[in-house]
Amino acid sequence: MFDCIIVGAGPAGGTLAYHLAKRGRSVLLLEKETLPRYKPCSGAVSPSIAQWFDFDFTPAIDLKVSRVRYTWKLGDPINAQLKTSEPIWMVQRDVFDHFLIKQAQRQGAELRDGEPVTGIEFKGDYWQVNTSAGPFEGRYLVGADGASGPMAKWLGFKDHKLRIAGLLEVKTSTPAAENCAINFEFGLVKSGCLWNFPKANSYSIGVGTFLGGNLKEFKSHLKKYVPEFGVTYEQGQFYNHPLKLWDGNRPLHSQNALLVGEAAAVVDPLTAEGIRPSIFSGVKAAEALDHTLSGQVNGLASYSQTMHDELGVDMQWAQRIAGVFYRVPGIGYRVGIKRPTATDRLGQLLAGDIHYADIANRVIKRLSSSLLPGMGG
Repeated sequence: MFDCIIVGAGPAGGTLAYHLAKRGRSVLLLEKETLPRYKPCSGAVSPSIAQWFDFDFTPAIDLKVSRVRYTWKLGDPINAQLKTSEPIWMVQRDVFDHFLIKQAQRQGAELRDGEPVTGIEFKGDYWQVNTSAGPFEGRYLVGADGASGPMAKWLGFKDHKLRIAGLLEVKTSTPAAENCAINFEFGLVKSGCLWNFPKANSYSIGVGTFLGGNLKEFKSHLKKYVPEFGVTYEQGQFYNHPLKLWDGNRPLHSQNALLVGEAAAVVDPLTAEGIRPSIFSGVKAAEALDHTLSGQVNGLASYSQTMHDELGVDMQWAQRIAGVFYRVPGIGYRVGIKRPTATDRLGQLLAGDIHYADIANRVIKRLSSSLLPGMGG
């Protein structure tokens, strides 16, 4: 019997497996796909995650980017330099996720990939996890199977609305330029935006909304945007990209079980950043499970509380900013993004140097005071 069975080998599951195995606990990772596997994702990672690990991520980094470019309806461009101690990492998720899993394996975690979980059963004081290759038993069970995985439902957690983005992966004919930028386009999509995150030899070009309903179709928006980068829609491969944006604090623990990563709806509701908060949840879940396995009472409940106190408090502010910005994006672009300090603050947020709570009141006040009839569309 394992101390812990983790279902899902993404950043949250890999982080949890690494830290729990490093503490001497027996860990089984179950992944339905065979690794390495493609994962639709824009692939931006804050270098601040390095603080939670004792190994070098360089082999898993595809490109480093320190510039950001914004446009409003494909015009009025703003080019800015990120003032962070290290550029933002761009990763290919098949490489990044597998790299993290291999670090967990070196600590003693066991991986069974290509084995979909078909059901779970609680046996009084342990979990039986049924897979296509047979059952496994674990004292504790963790759902790390992403936004659309079944674990949250099977464990009895409340349904969460899925936000669907569109992602076009396009191979480029030439390597990325040294001064390439992360791109954001506002104004073409109501209540959302388009983006292009460059890799060494490809683009991840996405579109989605952050308020109201999901887009009914993605192709027309992407076809307007991709020529900005010298490519066509037909050159790429399109994917639907489900997201579970943070939408209020909820319990993340149940009977001998936890949720981590996107299964726990930790994605930033303003920027859709998901990798760093997922990794953070894996770190905190490992601490809680280790304490619980050592006999601490209410150890699993402490995980939910920690996530609420250390992530949820900040996500509340991110959600409030998003609620104003995406309703009046024209004003947001004019009085927010065009300010010289906007990219500085973005870099500080990504680096973990500041929190949304540090800037939210000022940002919301600036946006709200600029609301005039007929403006903001």
